[in-house]
Amino acid sequence: MPIDTRRYPKLEAQNPTARVERRLAAVLAADLAGYGRLMGEDEEGTLARLMACRQACFDPKISEYRGRIVKTTGDGLLVDFSSAVEAVRCAIEIQQLVAESNLGVPEDRRLRFRIGIHVGDILIDDHDMFGDGVNIAARLEGIAEPGGVCISDDAYRQIRGKVEITYDDMGPQALKNIAEPVRVWRARADSGEASARKSDAGDAASHSDRPSIAVLPFQNISDDARQDCLADGIVEDILTELARFRPSLSVAARNSSFVYKGRAVDIKRVGQELGVRYVLEGSVRKSGKRVRVTGQLIDALTGSHVWAEHFDVDEGATFDRQDEITRSVVGALASALERAATERARQKPSATQAAYDHFLLGMADIYEGTRESSARALERFTNATRMDPGLSVAYAMSCYCYVWRKASGWPSDPADVEIVRRLARKATKTGADDAFALSEAGFALAAFVGDLDEGLFLIDQALSLNPNMAVAWRFSGYVNAFLGQTDLAVEHLNRAIQLNPRDPLIFIPLNGLAIVHYFAEQYETALRFAQRATRQNPDYPAAQIMVAVSAAMAGRERETAAAVQRLLQLDPSYRFESFRDIWLVRRAEDRAAFEAGLRLTGLPA
Repeated sequence: MPIDTRRYPKLEAQNPTARVERRLAAVLAADLAGYGRLMGEDEEGTLARLMACRQACFDPKISEYRGRIVKTTGDGLLVDFSSAVEAVRCAIEIQQLVAESNLGVPEDRRLRFRIGIHVGDILIDDHDMFGDGVNIAARLEGIAEPGGVCISDDAYRQIRGKVEITYDDMGPQALKNIAEPVRVWRARADSGEASARKSDAGDAASHSDRPSIAVLPFQNISDDARQDCLADGIVEDILTELARFRPSLSVAARNSSFVYKGRAVDIKRVGQELGVRYVLEGSVRKSGKRVRVTGQLIDALTGSHVWAEHFDVDEGATFDRQDEITRSVVGALASALERAATERARQKPSATQAAYDHFLLGMADIYEGTRESSARALERFTNATRMDPGLSVAYAMSCYCYVWRKASGWPSDPADVEIVRRLARKATKTGADDAFALSEAGFALAAFVGDLDEGLFLIDQALSLNPNMAVAWRFSGYVNAFLGQTDLAVEHLNRAIQLNPRDPLIFIPLNGLAIVHYFAEQYETALRFAQRATRQNPDYPAAQIMVAVSAAMAGRERETAAAVQRLLQLDPSYRFESFRDIWLVRRAEDRAAFEAGLRLTGLPA
């Protein structure tokens, strides 16, 4: 059957009469992590080190295992093998050599590669190779950790029992532009990057500020053996939901963490053995007709507790509430991990910060909420994207700085609309599979640019990737409120609060509920939610203005005056126009209602 060159125009351009070979192959795709940052810091030095690494680590091993380099790019390469066993052995030994070459090199200058391997049908000629076999290998490389190797299930079946390494089952993964989810396995050698980290830094858990976590089997500490099933089920669900946070969170696979089942463990050692910074452990205890499920998150480097919670349920309702417990644990964990990471970044000397450290410091600034800290955060996020142009979350949070500015009634330039639109596009382009980046960019498009439909579409995409992301439910609630979808807005804002009831930014969804009820002309209810928001954060201008307008429409003059007084204490330059367009709502009647309440507040014209 002739090749349809319309699907592969490169083939026709190279030689219209050439015969193209179709065959089964093991495809290895490799790429240098953080290439943009490294080049931005030292272009000539990075290229020299990259070429030296190729010659010392890649070329000899590829030749030894009879691979053929089909294509090279500035920071990666594509290799064809006739054997999956040889492809995987080659990849593991390359990563070991690279890890050894990093010993003694400063952390921010180390070369770390991601490698993906897939066995599949390909089209190949002398210049390139094409087809899903190549595309899947490239996508697997994209989800591998720096220094790691990810292989498809097709490759795993070929090498099982033939290569002396550990395999972590990552489960089915949705890969960009690949129609069906692909089951993925993470290959981990006993030496290599992990052992190099131990000998160089003394602790595997300390090698990165990007959050990484292992979930240990929960202990059944009651006399009822039936609770073993519940304990294992909760852990399975937590692992499944935490995996949705990739690429922002690295999760040790089940078959790695479950080796500790029934054993007394040293958390610091678990962190070292699994290469994770955090460990979640828990228990199930039956007492009478009640079952208590507890969980605690521990920093494996220091042994300190980061978060702890318990859930009490009736014995007959434990399985019915299993999903609720899972959602609560995962939502709280996400917030706890973020706060712990930003606190660590704050304590590090600024001279040693790399791109991700700038991002974490910017997140710490965002939590302060002042005009000065917001400007500082934007500068940090901008620095992060200069150092690493592929850091999608930094583009997304740059967008959010502008949103925060608008919600706080601070002056902005009309040109900022196009700046935010451009930043949102970069966030979605570099983070097409990152739920956090999609949700932040989507909310910025809706709340700052005024593109409610595209904004909600991106937030919905984020929720399809990670339905346990509290911030995405919060944004969805706001945008639905702007669209006049009252029931959905209330449901989604409440979902955000349920997922993360201890969120330090909980005043934001509370204020969202005030907005929803205000537009529904339920001014007393709106006032109650706005007041709850201000009790959580009295310095949040968006909540104070909702107290003022809700109280004004409810005829509560004292509450109105107090809120206006507080606003002017926060910023004496606030005027009626500061808040007139704070919410970009679609319905004309909602805009008119908000403006009417704003005029009743007595803010200076």
